Amino acid sequence: MKTTDDMESHLGKMEAQLKTWGADLDGLLAKAQAAGAEAKLEQHQRIEELKEKHQKVQARLDELKAQHSEKWSAFKVGVEGAWKELEAAFKHLTS
Repeated sequence: MKTTDDMESHLGKMEAQLKTWGADLDGLLAKAQAAGAEAKLEQHQRIEELKEKHQKVQARLDELKAQHSEKWSAFKVGVEGAWKELEAAFKHLTS
């Protein structure tokens, strides 16, 4: 079924990107630990906010994977909104 194939392809791409961002978060945490105290605190707070968004998107993807394909269209809207928010936050933090 095309809808199921589309869903699985889309989820696979999103999961791969989340893994990449997870690794990037680990790297950012390491850099924050090496920074000065004030910079460390600010960076750590921004990273924690980003980690929360990352976990939120991962939870939505996990929920989506558990849903049947009929719910894909409705659920996709919520996932994509959270995804765009996470992506924008990540770009802001790493730029």
